[in-house]
Amino acid sequence: MAFKPANNIQDLQYFGEFGGVNPSISDSSTYTFLSAKTMFDTFEGNADGCYLYSRHSSPSNLYLGEALAAMEGTETANVSASGMGAITPVIMQLCVAGDHIISSRTIYGGTYAFLKNFTPKFNIKTSFVDITKLDIVEASITKHTKVIYCESVSNPLLEVADIKGLAEIAKKHDLKLVVDNTFSPLSISPATLGADIVIHSLTKFINGSSDTVGGVVCGTQEFINDLRNVNDGASMLLGSTMDSLRAASVLKNLRTLHIRMQQHSKNGLYLAEKFEADGLKTVYPGLKSHPSHELFKNMMNETYGFGGMLTVDVGSLEKANKLMELMQNRNLGYLAVSLGFYKTLFSAPGSSTSSEIPEDEQKKMGLSDGLIRFSIGLDADIKRTYHMMRDCMIEIGILEDKKSCFTEAY
Repeated sequence: MAFKPANNIQDLQYFGEFGGVNPSISDSSTYTFLSAKTMFDTFEGNADGCYLYSRHSSPSNLYLGEALAAMEGTETANVSASGMGAITPVIMQLCVAGDHIISSRTIYGGTYAFLKNFTPKFNIKTSFVDITKLDIVEASITKHTKVIYCESVSNPLLEVADIKGLAEIAKKHDLKLVVDNTFSPLSISPATLGADIVIHSLTKFINGSSDTVGGVVCGTQEFINDLRNVNDGASMLLGSTMDSLRAASVLKNLRTLHIRMQQHSKNGLYLAEKFEADGLKTVYPGLKSHPSHELFKNMMNETYGFGGMLTVDVGSLEKANKLMELMQNRNLGYLAVSLGFYKTLFSAPGSSTSSEIPEDEQKKMGLSDGLIRFSIGLDADIKRTYHMMRDCMIEIGILEDKKSCFTEAY
């Protein structure tokens, strides 16, 4: 039977302490015990259902983790205070000095900076490769390789990873495949395709209201237990703990994710098709021109479409900045980083979210100065949005006014 992530979320029910339809928020940093023996057992990890200290775990965080694990089809999950607070402990838990990582060359700038600049301090090296070429990935494996790391849909170039193919390579060489699924929640379910660990920045589509940051690691019970271990667990000891109030807030927003993703995807596809027809260099996995269009179709949970992220190359950073400023002034969205908001967000990633990547590396991966990354909003009238955006592009000189051209020719 087909995997249906939204059904798994829908089927979860919690009752609050007084019968509320929302689980009660555990607004405590520490928890009491009726006996010293139970406290000792909890320290040792031998007392199920007991809480000691909220850096370790809390009811609110566990509720959210359970829901996200259900969504991704994993045994369990651990939430954190940010997306990077999920990514960095995973790498530090899986790798030790002397180990090697194979990573996609196009990833979030913070992840790139961590792998390129920070982990070498611990003698952990990373090879950045074109993740879409499985032969290159396999050829990069050494006897020290422990992890293959990628994003389902890469930030910001929207390259699509062949998760099944990568999982086969990982299993063949006894490696862990770690997939950041931030750009494609519900649309793609990496664990069902063979990924060992799935990561999200909850800040983005899952929360959807741009009012908090958060992250999650979804995986096996054994791995999550390792992350939480009081003696050597990276999530436990590095201390990136999500606040209980925030966990409760994200859990509420998660319930509308399936509706929001359908609208993000519907709007994204409409704009991408229009922009491409206008002659703009447009990248969107839902376009047949996208090199991995068929791959995405084969992996996707069809109901949720191709996502809300697209890029348009307008030729220069100057034009990109002028266009984004004008669109913001016309109330079409915000010149802002991040994604998944109800309004459209746009940024030039080369000078913002991917600025940690050196310019020469940006050029090698095809990240041009004029590239604009759009996180398409939940606009009710996307046709109106398109015409307003197109008018802005005409005003800046990115597109020609076809009406004027016709009049002059006539």
